Amino acid sequence: MTIASPSRPSQRTMSGWNSEARVGKAPARLAAALMVSLAAMNLSAANWPAWRGADGDGLCTETNVPLRWSPTENIRWRTPLPEPGNSTPVVWNDHVFVTQNIGSRRSLMCFGRTRGDLLWTAGVEVTARERSWHENPYCSPSPVTDGQRVICWFGSGGVVAYDFAGQELWRLDLGRHDHLYGYGSSPVLHGDLCFLNFGPGEREFVVALDKLTGREVWRAVSPAPGRNDTLGTWSTPLVTTFAGRPQLVVALRDYLAALDPKTGKELWRCTGLGPQAKTSPVAGEGVVILSGDVQSAELAVKLGGEGDVTATHRLWRRFPARPRVSTGVILGRHYYGVRATGIMDCLQLDTGEVVWEERLRGPGGRGVCWSSPVLAAGRLYVMNQAGDTFVVQASPRYGILGVNSLGESANASVVISDGQVILRTHQALWCIGTETPGSMHGRE
Repeated sequence: MTIASPSRPSQRTMSGWNSEARVGKAPARLAAALMVSLAAMNLSAANWPAWRGADGDGLCTETNVPLRWSPTENIRWRTPLPEPGNSTPVVWNDHVFVTQNIGSRRSLMCFGRTRGDLLWTAGVEVTARERSWHENPYCSPSPVTDGQRVICWFGSGGVVAYDFAGQELWRLDLGRHDHLYGYGSSPVLHGDLCFLNFGPGEREFVVALDKLTGREVWRAVSPAPGRNDTLGTWSTPLVTTFAGRPQLVVALRDYLAALDPKTGKELWRCTGLGPQAKTSPVAGEGVVILSGDVQSAELAVKLGGEGDVTATHRLWRRFPARPRVSTGVILGRHYYGVRATGIMDCLQLDTGEVVWEERLRGPGGRGVCWSSPVLAAGRLYVMNQAGDTFVVQASPRYGILGVNSLGESANASVVISDGQVILRTHQALWCIGTETPGSMHGRE
């Protein structure tokens, strides 16, 4: 079912944005969303419902995480995939979901958790010309789930929601996406809303959808980016709460902004980013960090401000930015990130000063890294393009704990769920673990 956007009310300008309120009260839907949210909180350790985990910060509370593996050691299963892809899987109970391009079809594939068997494939056909880069295949955004539905962004194919049996619940056409390097921002769930950063390209906006119906609730339209066909942001929004107030933090051309999740109204902005970002915001200890890329900067912003916070809440800015595609993690007063060149670094959170920086060297030979690190059991897990997963202690003192090579190329991030590591390479989906999952196995 395709749901057309409702007619638009008059626009009102807010700090350079046009925010279009489109929501009515829905107590029943809010109650249902609250129940799902509570269930997600109870299962957050074992489930991995979104790219970078339940809170979008790359932090995992599990401690029984495998340290070593190889193609013949501690492998629960390996399932081939039909085409290369960059998206990261998400996990809910006995289901593993991954977005996958198959010919002209943008698809969601569902696998069984225990054996890795394909349960179903669903998707949409995209026949119109849609550009992308050869290293950024279609369907690079990860799906997101709340345990009842799985929502995907398929670029020009629209935003689509499926139930756990693969039946389409709704589909919303947001128009054609067109950019030389394609798209990559993943949808994000918070309460009864689904958020998406649509871009980069001539049309760039942040949109909120009703997750139950796909109805557009509000749209915040960014200033016209012009016709530059190389720059923009591929950044996934982050919902974080500070002083009891949720805010949707998103990287836009030239600045970092926080929007009110309910209305799309801009709460604050910090300028000085530059025109490109491939990473996403990460928050911790009351600070948000975002790293730009070409012609851009790395920023750290203290939360709690209003309006233009550049002069009052920007802790530090480094220009040019260290080249990053992956998004780091914050632990205590330190930020741990990985540069695209394969160098991992530890920065002081409040100053940006480098504590240590070390090149990650694996048997695959290629040091390029697009994967975002995940922290679990005091360790950082990150995979490079050669399929080598590095395990590094999360400490101001550098220490390498293991290097695990699968011998297959990859760009996706590590997923940790119920004592298992799930990895997506260009060739296959892998499940690594010394034991069959216990707390989740067989749960409905």
